[in-house]
Amino acid sequence: MTDKTSNQMWGGRFAAGPDAIMEAINASISFDKRMAAQDIAGSRAHAAMLAATGIVSDSDAVAMREGLLTVLSEIEAGEFTFSTALEDIHMNVEARLKDLIGAPAGRLHTGRSRNDQVATDFRLWVRDQLDAVDQALQALMHALLVQAEAGSDWVMPGFTHLQTAQPVTWGHHMMAYVEMFGRDLSRVRDARARMNECPLGAAALAGTSFPIDREMTAKALGFDRPCANSLDAVSDRDFALEFLGAASICAMHLSRFAEELVIWSSAQFRFVALSDRFSTGSSIMPQKKNPDAAELIRAKVGRIFGANVALMMVMKGLPLAYSKDMQEDKEQVFDAADNLMLALAAMEGMVRDMAARTDNLEAAAGSGFSTATDLADWLVRVLDMPFREAHHVTGALVAKAEAKGCDLPDLSLTEMQEVHGEITASIYDVLGVHNSVASRVSYGGTAPSQVRAQVARWKERLG
Repeated sequence: MTDKTSNQMWGGRFAAGPDAIMEAINASISFDKRMAAQDIAGSRAHAAMLAATGIVSDSDAVAMREGLLTVLSEIEAGEFTFSTALEDIHMNVEARLKDLIGAPAGRLHTGRSRNDQVATDFRLWVRDQLDAVDQALQALMHALLVQAEAGSDWVMPGFTHLQTAQPVTWGHHMMAYVEMFGRDLSRVRDARARMNECPLGAAALAGTSFPIDREMTAKALGFDRPCANSLDAVSDRDFALEFLGAASICAMHLSRFAEELVIWSSAQFRFVALSDRFSTGSSIMPQKKNPDAAELIRAKVGRIFGANVALMMVMKGLPLAYSKDMQEDKEQVFDAADNLMLALAAMEGMVRDMAARTDNLEAAAGSGFSTATDLADWLVRVLDMPFREAHHVTGALVAKAEAKGCDLPDLSLTEMQEVHGEITASIYDVLGVHNSVASRVSYGGTAPSQVRAQVARWKERLG
């Protein structure tokens, strides 16, 4: 491949090539080569449009399109030599195309600029990534639905402040994450729909005097329409920011779940057993089984948040239209996308493999006076007691049980009646954890019937 080291793209404007420092700071080929497939797809669509509008000959367009396929095959086979002197993926591809087909390659850039070319490439790449995240989220949600359906009536403690609050079901807890990741899925799809406009043909910033057909190139590349303003088309990076925003929220959800898995798999909790596939041992302590995959997922959020903030900072002070600052958009997005996809895949694997320790879950569900709210509700419902008074009576019963060193169901009826004389033996019907969760039949509640209904709803939505 030809390696041109001087003023290969600026024509006669500059007499000397950049020195080594300028070349190093200016070049982006080390990372934007990841967009090779998108760059070649955009160029092939552009070449076809140039022929259809009579701007170039059919024979030149055929040569360009076939030559571009050859370049792509070389890149995919690892046989392509990327040149830092040629700066970016666009010039590397065009230079190789000239080696292959000669003069017609010089017509490919008619009616476009690297500004609209990179904007198009980057949109195509981000769109592909949104589709990949969509599929990964669905796979994770299906894994959670399997867990939720299996454990729709397994009781466990529900927490606030990491203190035992009320009994819930394992299925209900799993479905909470289905809802979270469902919102992530919605954000991904919403971002994809909004960004699906094509910048190609906006040229440097003002459009072009050539009679191009932007509708044709937009359709060929799977966009809904061309971008309506050429200034905005080349300078917009909202689509990348929206991807990073959605990725950040999703990573936060993954991190929350990862934190719970770290806690639940500890010797102090023993709520879940994680598989050996997603755990490691200690180099010195033979008894250790560490939830390293969960811990690494928890850490990934820092990189993804950081990418979001970094690109915001790059874009915040840029006047219209294109500025070279925008070259700093891709590495952040590439890194965030890689880490999000890895975290999603690892979480899916852990969820599919993990086993709930149902005995420990049930034992913990009944601890910490977890049915105190059920007792208060019984006082309101059966004795027609105002809730504030019921809250006070329940608090007194909790204090009595705590002083005795037992849980609420272990208090005798006589002991309960010492606090409030109208309490009857039927109160024990609500104090068991299974009775408690079964009673929470309000929409979105933890009752097994509600959990199964929500599982069915999501199965239908996901297909």
